[in-house]
Amino acid sequence: MSWREALAPVRMRRIAVAAPQDALGDVLALVADAGCVDLDGAAGIEECADHAVIRDGVAVVAGWTPAQAVDALSLTLATAGGAVVPLPHPPGAEAPSLLRGQGLRGSVNPLVETYGTVPYADVDPAPPAALAYVLMFGMMFGDAGHGLMLLAVAAMLHAGWPARLTRFRGAWPFVAGAGLASILFGLLYGEFFGPTGLVPVLWLDPMSHPASLLLLALSVGALLLGGAYLLGGVNRWREGGLPLALYSPAGIAGGATFIGMGVAAGGWYLAETWLTAAGLVTAVTGLGLILTGFLAEGGGLTQAVIRSADVVIRIGANVASFARLAAFGLTHAAIGWIVWKATLGLWPTAPAFAALVFTAGTLLAFALEALVAAVQALRLEYYELFSRIFQAEGRPFRPLRIPLPAKEAPRCPFRHGEGSSPSARLFS
Repeated sequence: MSWREALAPVRMRRIAVAAPQDALGDVLALVADAGCVDLDGAAGIEECADHAVIRDGVAVVAGWTPAQAVDALSLTLATAGGAVVPLPHPPGAEAPSLLRGQGLRGSVNPLVETYGTVPYADVDPAPPAALAYVLMFGMMFGDAGHGLMLLAVAAMLHAGWPARLTRFRGAWPFVAGAGLASILFGLLYGEFFGPTGLVPVLWLDPMSHPASLLLLALSVGALLLGGAYLLGGVNRWREGGLPLALYSPAGIAGGATFIGMGVAAGGWYLAETWLTAAGLVTAVTGLGLILTGFLAEGGGLTQAVIRSADVVIRIGANVASFARLAAFGLTHAAIGWIVWKATLGLWPTAPAFAALVFTAGTLLAFALEALVAAVQALRLEYYELFSRIFQAEGRPFRPLRIPLPAKEAPRCPFRHGEGSSPSARLFS
């Protein structure tokens, strides 16, 4: 598989399933058992048969299947007299979208699928989205001890214990990633179940340097937004070519405006006139492209100017929104500090009660802050990043799927397990 294919949804092939009219039911039963063909306008075998085109005793039904499943599907259908006929891609038709679910990627796909279906032409953002999520989570949940607890949770999920959590087993790599990020930032902050002193401060103490933490949060936000604009520009190009990519607020024009504003702000802070001027020129150029694009959509000059001004305001608001990385990171450190100080205060006179306070406080802080960090990281992912990466929604791959007893039909090598989502299917 080439790197281009690895960065995109599973490549689909337009096909026709052909069979003798009297054998159509048996062939469609094999298609349904294989579970790797999205047939046009069909939710069941009978409905699919009703949509079949019949000529000279041959029934044909069109649909989509992963390109790598064509050969295996052909062998499967041949046992009942059916055949798979590759067709050209219909002009203007969008293929259904299926994210790759092989290996660790299957555990992070729900992060994207919960937001929406990736358009078939777009880049699959699941891997970078997962990395961005665990990075933001770790900044807000920076405690090496709590990170080790998350790793323990990941190990439990992987082992399928307790049984009631078995359905979440596929999420263990995601939880483990969040735990590793929390350990990393915990070491940077010098936090191990609070400021216990068991690990040194490798970078800064959040309670002592909140301004530095805020600067880090805004810098990380700017980098993530820059990456979102980059992916957005690539997607706009793949969706509509250069014109759409050039004039879109979520493409080259929006990225230029964002970069220009950032460079101008940096030049002003550093008192570098030339840097400020270069940033302003870049921002004005990008804003001009955005205005031109809005004018081309219609609605008049006034509406285009208002929409362009809104783009500028939203860029500033989106960058400022990443301040929550510092705010909740500081809150997490403050809760750990309170629990630890309470423990130290009680230890000389009531060590048993102090241990109880430390245990209960740690568990409460872990549960509460893990929930808060998870929700806030998801909020930043969806509202600030995905809103730039996606401008449209694709059509999900929904194959005809009715499993048959093993003795009745050969299995397609590309089928997936019952109960799995399309993205969990193991297409390489």
